[in-house]
Amino acid sequence: MSEATVSSPVLAGLYIDGQWCSGGEQLTVTNPCTEERLAIVTGGDARAVDEAVHAAQAAFDAWSKTTGATRALILRRIASGVAARRERLMALQSSNNGKPTFEAGIDVDDVIATFSYYADLAEAADGQQNRAVELPSEAFDARLRREPCGVVGLIVPWNFPMVTTAWKLAPALAAGCCVLLKPSEVTPLAELELAQIIAASGLPTGVFNVICGTGLAVGAPMSAHPGIAKVSFTGSNAVGVQVMQRAAETVKGVSLELGGKSSLLVMADADLDLAVELASGGGYFNAGQMCSATSRVLVAQELLEPFLQRIVAKARSIKVAGPLEDDTEMGPLVNQAQYQRVIDHIEAGREAGAYLLCGGKRPAAQPRGYFLEPAVFTEVPLDSALWRDEIFGPVLCVRGFSSEAEAIALANDTRFGLVASVVSGDSETADRVANALQAGLVWINAPQVIFPQTAWGGYKQSSLGRELGPWGMQAFQEIKHVVRAL
Repeated sequence: MSEATVSSPVLAGLYIDGQWCSGGEQLTVTNPCTEERLAIVTGGDARAVDEAVHAAQAAFDAWSKTTGATRALILRRIASGVAARRERLMALQSSNNGKPTFEAGIDVDDVIATFSYYADLAEAADGQQNRAVELPSEAFDARLRREPCGVVGLIVPWNFPMVTTAWKLAPALAAGCCVLLKPSEVTPLAELELAQIIAASGLPTGVFNVICGTGLAVGAPMSAHPGIAKVSFTGSNAVGVQVMQRAAETVKGVSLELGGKSSLLVMADADLDLAVELASGGGYFNAGQMCSATSRVLVAQELLEPFLQRIVAKARSIKVAGPLEDDTEMGPLVNQAQYQRVIDHIEAGREAGAYLLCGGKRPAAQPRGYFLEPAVFTEVPLDSALWRDEIFGPVLCVRGFSSEAEAIALANDTRFGLVASVVSGDSETADRVANALQAGLVWINAPQVIFPQTAWGGYKQSSLGRELGPWGMQAFQEIKHVVRAL
């Protein structure tokens, strides 16, 4: 597969009411491997948001009344279109985001699976509408309806382009909503390709709209617009708070998927080789740029020294290189700002007394690009930013524990609660620990595999609401009961 190229140095970043058009602000899109410009994408502003809202409102009445079978047909066309352009989308992911080829392929396949899943769910919903509700009085009957909530705004991040879009867009369309999508200004290229596939799927004009741009220019007016019934946002906690504040002005619905500082617990009876593989995958996949990164590794004291030896050896063996090179295991961070942020966290951790066992610097073989060697820290103070804050980079913090109760307490001592992992050779121990962890998703002896059928979201400050599964579709629906006197 060759490096992705763009057909024009300037790409239209607005798709409104069935038309591609140029905006005002020009956004430079770079390759994180070479630091060179890939393209310029034109972005929108509050006026573009308003135009898109009006287009979506005009389309909503007809689209909301379509059958689930009609929506399913279009969602399956989108899935087929993504499959047909799989190689192209993978190349765009690699060039714009820095993902190794195998990671880009996982992302594209996830998009296909998500649209296919919600096609099935939309189709099944036809038979569930107007469901009878049992009442305690024979003088009345009641029925339940689930109806689309209206025009929705979807704001997605740069770390998993297309994946987070599919997790929001597929259920929103399946529910019968009309959509405004704001891709990240950092990684819009694969998103724009996906938008072309969706635009050709047979969706009525105005149902799907795209507005590229910064958070201030597009995300803020989208969150505050009175014509938008709900905003679904994935990103940082700081921006999530701003989305909630702006949405509160018009009392609109909000779904948030925010940060994480997750733990992987290696119990005393764990398979050590498996624990090392899962810790590496949980901390270094996507260069650690995951809200689900299990960046805190808690290890039973009797296994701590051999675990540290093996995880350091594993980190040092990881090939950090351009995504299209043979056997690349980890690509670069997404841009200069994120690279510097991670470097600053590493330096602050060392100053706070944490001990850096390996990594944390630029690989000698990569003089250009935002590459960083996978880092392993130990003796990290519990009150340090390195232990408590989301770093969003390839940094593992390893700590020992002396009892199951201590491990659970350490894992739960965080303002986040998105995911967690448990490695144990005993099923009763694993289940007991998993049940005690304050997280929305817990893996036992498993990599971070995510299925469209299982909910995504967490406790505490990690989430507000859930994505995926039937809950993802319900997030874009209103519940109506119709009660009749007999």
